[in-house]
Amino acid sequence: MTKRDPAHYPGTDRLTPEGRRELPDSAFGLPGRHFPMPDAEHVRAAESRFHFASDDDKPLLARNILKKAREFDVDVESENILKWAEK
Repeated sequence: MTKRDPAHYPGTDRLTPEGRRELPDSAFGLPGRHFPMPDAEHVRAAESRFHFASDDDKPLLARNILKKAREFDVDVESENILKWAEK
C-alpha cells in the first residue's frame, strides 16, 4: 500500500488546499499566495499560465518565475516572460 500524500491530489502533481496552506509565502509567484511554485512542475505551470496575470503583476511574476526556474533547473523558453522580467 502506498502512503497518501495529503499535499497533492492522488495520482497528480496538483496541490490540495491543505498542501497550498503548508507552503511558505516564498513558494508563490505573487503576493496573496498566487501562482504556487514549490517544484519544477509548478514552475512550468506558472510559465504556461503567465498570460492570465494582470499587466501590473507580470513584471514581478516574470522575475519570480525566472528565480524559481533557476532554483529547480527549469529552462524558461517564453520570450514574453523574459521581456516582462526586464520591466
